[in-house]
Amino acid sequence: MHLHLKKFFIAFISLSLVICVNKSQAQQGIEQLGNYLSFKKISNGVSVTTTNASINVIAYSSNIIRVRVQKDNNKEEMSYAVISEPKGNISELNETDTTITFSTDSLLVQVEKKPLRINFYKKNNNQLLSGDDETLGILWAGTEVTDYRKLFKDEKIIGLGQKTGDINHIGQVLVNYNVDAAGFRPDTDPLYSTMPFYMGIHDSLTYGIFFDNTYKSTFDFNLAGTGQYYSFGAEGGEMNYYFFGASSIAGIISDYTTLTGRMTMPPMWGLGYIQSRYSYMSETSLLNVANKFRQTHIPCDGIFCDIDYMDHFKVFTWNRDSFPDTKGMVDSLKKIGFHLYVILDPALKIEKGYTLYDEGVAGNHFARYPNGKLFTGSVWAGASHLTDFINPDTRKWWEDNLKFYTNDGITGFLNDMDEPSFLVKITPNAIQFGDKKNSLAYKQVHNVFGLQMARSTYEGVKDQTGLRPFNISRSAYSGIQRYASMWTGDNQATDMHMMMDIRMCLSMNLTGLSYVGMNVGGFVGNPTPQLMERWMQIGAYMPLFINHYINRSNADEINLQPHEPYAFDAPVRDELRKSIRYRYALLPYLYSAFYQASKNGIPILKALPYSYSFDKMVYETKYQEEFLCGDDILVAPVVSTADSAQIYLPEGLWYRNSTEEAMEGGKEINVAAPMNDLPVFIKAGAIIPIQTPVEYTSQKGDGILELNIWFGKTKNNFTYYEDDGSTFKYQDGSYYTRNISWDPEEKVITLNKKEGNFVSKFQQVKLIFHKFSGLKNYIMVNGKKVTLTDNNNNKEEAMINNSDGIISIKLN
Repeated sequence: MHLHLKKFFIAFISLSLVICVNKSQAQQGIEQLGNYLSFKKISNGVSVTTTNASINVIAYSSNIIRVRVQKDNNKEEMSYAVISEPKGNISELNETDTTITFSTDSLLVQVEKKPLRINFYKKNNNQLLSGDDETLGILWAGTEVTDYRKLFKDEKIIGLGQKTGDINHIGQVLVNYNVDAAGFRPDTDPLYSTMPFYMGIHDSLTYGIFFDNTYKSTFDFNLAGTGQYYSFGAEGGEMNYYFFGASSIAGIISDYTTLTGRMTMPPMWGLGYIQSRYSYMSETSLLNVANKFRQTHIPCDGIFCDIDYMDHFKVFTWNRDSFPDTKGMVDSLKKIGFHLYVILDPALKIEKGYTLYDEGVAGNHFARYPNGKLFTGSVWAGASHLTDFINPDTRKWWEDNLKFYTNDGITGFLNDMDEPSFLVKITPNAIQFGDKKNSLAYKQVHNVFGLQMARSTYEGVKDQTGLRPFNISRSAYSGIQRYASMWTGDNQATDMHMMMDIRMCLSMNLTGLSYVGMNVGGFVGNPTPQLMERWMQIGAYMPLFINHYINRSNADEINLQPHEPYAFDAPVRDELRKSIRYRYALLPYLYSAFYQASKNGIPILKALPYSYSFDKMVYETKYQEEFLCGDDILVAPVVSTADSAQIYLPEGLWYRNSTEEAMEGGKEINVAAPMNDLPVFIKAGAIIPIQTPVEYTSQKGDGILELNIWFGKTKNNFTYYEDDGSTFKYQDGSYYTRNISWDPEEKVITLNKKEGNFVSKFQQVKLIFHKFSGLKNYIMVNGKKVTLTDNNNNKEEAMINNSDGIISIKLN
């Protein structure tokens, strides 16, 4: 359909909808909220009754308001995402002939009576943050429920997790219904996961909305092209959303993760480089790959067994012809610093005598039709039954069976095919999940299936081993950050996919999920050496740094094109090694960023709108792949076919990481981008801790923490973090944090007294001063002279002993 005809058609349908609402609601099956009848104060909020609905407006905190709209007074639907209880206090509750209003410390909530609409204002200045559209508001069309909301002039919309298009969603119509989206493209929607949380930016204001509805949902930010309103809604369930009114994107994401939970610290090895293939076909092949990494001195921590490790693709089995001694193999890998992780699929082969299948049937652990017959779908193993992860008894059964792996020392898993996905794509909505007394239809729980599978795997590993699981999920719903990391899916070896994957990772970070990555080099296809080189440079900054590709040959020597970095010719291999080594050097900085994500919900990767929300340039399509890694490193991705690039540096002073050239921000800049030098910039005043690279994360290093201080004219600070990298003891005080600050007026760097009872692995600190001019040949450390030396790179440095007390460094 031509674009102008399509827009006309949408506008016509929209106009028809308004006419139907106003003139023939009953005939068309469309219902609005109806006439206002009454209201009453309830705990933390108000309850409003209309002729067609009951509405609860509840303060969860001063910045979080829940709106729950019901046509019938049914039992409240379970939230798979929300883990917080309402604790907000309301005040200034008033009723007039036309409105009901109440306040929290930060927000003013106004309920208009005729027609019933809900609006949110900043309390301090009565600025409108967001509200229902005057004409449509909240309505039902059969079982579908939709909220039509005001759209402000020049409003930007960001978030919604795993989406392939532009970072700003204005002009897009986006669907949430988890699917296996292999080979996705920029216009592919829906994708593997559902994260129905977005943020609006307008008039120097920010707000957020989380639509906690697990049915198939649609977010229409281009409705009829009118520019008057946008909408979100679902095919079933309640209109149940949470409104966030913090004054920044950072504050909104922090509040959202207070509501839906935050990640726990991952195992340190999960921050290393991960090598994966579909598939390493034998124990011999797997060990050969691991040994080649060590022989070529390319750092690596993780290696993967895809579905070919199983006996005829039956989960919780091994093909003993190819993998005769699992525990011995895992032990051999650990001796050289490798951790094994394996794939798990949710559907179990129908085969009597297969222990897990027999137990699943006997324990009612599979999805079923309404008549009790077990649902059958086709997957890699053939006809299979689908594990019912919605049922808590089934999740416990799955957790217990994970001992099959954990007893061999395996604590890493990839939860795959968990959309759920079958080789035949159609799955009837009549399938039932959950215990028989509280059965739930497939269409209601489809989008949370992957979340519940990842939850079961995570909790099983944690309970059995006491170690942090390395747990990846392909599918998800909001709240997945509590249990798993994600990758962007089955991509292709093209520049287009590399850049699209970056946008997807940034968008997922905007929805509370920091631990994300992509298949570096592409899952399908052969990357050019240049593409692999560029992709590896970018991958070094990804929270999940993984190279996963398809090659199911039976012997290494007949690989079509290996993606393992050691398999490339020397010049490229050296550059790939360089990028991976840089990742390992950067681990102290990255691990500290993970700490902030686990403590405060702060994203590890920050799309530029996160930090520069009201700078129009950061929404330009040509700059939307740029991002901050942590707070102070700006990465400007460039395609593999370019040797220069036009980039946008936000306001402030920046230094090119490779050359230390100073550049003023707030403008577009043309920069060189040779193949061996991705444009990366350091914010003035930055404090960047790094280490001497190791070949795996648990390898004993040289005990020196290198603290890079980049000159800046404004104060800055950095929270440094360490723990044992493997257990949950940090939750009981076994951690090491210290705040490091730079005060340019006093010319003082301060390492504050450390907190926690963990002993740092670094006995010495090497201070390196970047772009400082006029320094004398010494600094004062706690009142004592320490000599500065020139490291021949126009940088001064000094070595000092690490200690747990305050270390004050005065520059002269």
